[in-house]
Amino acid sequence: MYKIAFLAGALLCGTSLLAQQESLVIGPGDLLKVQVYDTPELDQHPRVDDAGNIPLLFVGNIAVAGKTPGQAASAIASAMVAAQLMLHPQVSVTIEQYATQNVSVLGEVNKPGNYAIATPRPVLDVLSMAGGLNALADRHVIVRHHKVPGSREIYFAKNDAGADAERDVYVYPGDTVLVAKTHFVYVLGDVARPGGYPMSTSDSPMTMLETLSEAGSPNKTAIVTGAKLIRKTPSGTQEIGFNIAAIENGKQPDFAVEADDVIFVPFSYMKNFVITGTSVAASVASAALYVR
Repeated sequence: MYKIAFLAGALLCGTSLLAQQESLVIGPGDLLKVQVYDTPELDQHPRVDDAGNIPLLFVGNIAVAGKTPGQAASAIASAMVAAQLMLHPQVSVTIEQYATQNVSVLGEVNKPGNYAIATPRPVLDVLSMAGGLNALADRHVIVRHHKVPGSREIYFAKNDAGADAERDVYVYPGDTVLVAKTHFVYVLGDVARPGGYPMSTSDSPMTMLETLSEAGSPNKTAIVTGAKLIRKTPSGTQEIGFNIAAIENGKQPDFAVEADDVIFVPFSYMKNFVITGTSVAASVASAALYVR
């Protein structure tokens, strides 16, 4: 999925890549392309030294580290005027290659670690280097750009490769990619497969019936009219009764579940005990041991 999306996205990335390059600053080790309009003999490809300067013919050293490409172009143009090289130079600066640095891919990927890249790469490409998302991954991928302190982009990795290519996020050398663990909903009681289930990774919220189907639906001995939803709130544990049969028959609306919700389906009257929301919620810890 990731490689297919990357190939499709590569055709769309030109404009967005230039926009992101302009928002990021130049750093030591970066390879630049300096062009002067209508004067190709002044085109140069300098690399930024450790002091943050680039050596330019007929101009000398120009400090560019910490500047955006547009700001660097203005500084070079001013230096050309000061050196009486040109009266009104039109200079453009682009970053041809970023200094090779590691990208850290952390969290719920199959091979977390550090990966060396020298140019901006689509986040899907970087995720594929780390073996892709694992089964417990949240689809909201966070990219932290090290050259813009405090900045981050959130990328939603859909299952549709074509949709992924419509809005790609680029990862730059030195960035960090974080993939959090998805949230879980727990289904306990008289169901085929009790346990914890990852919440849906689609755009639409996961509903009670969808969650219940993941657990194999209630057994024949279950009391479907006396199900309970146990939800932790800031004010304490909230217990809500609901009728599974009525919802399945369309007589009552289905409802969305939230992270760490517990759906409890009572056993038959012969097997059932008096169970409170607190006691059911306390059993989530054991249910988490066999997350589906």
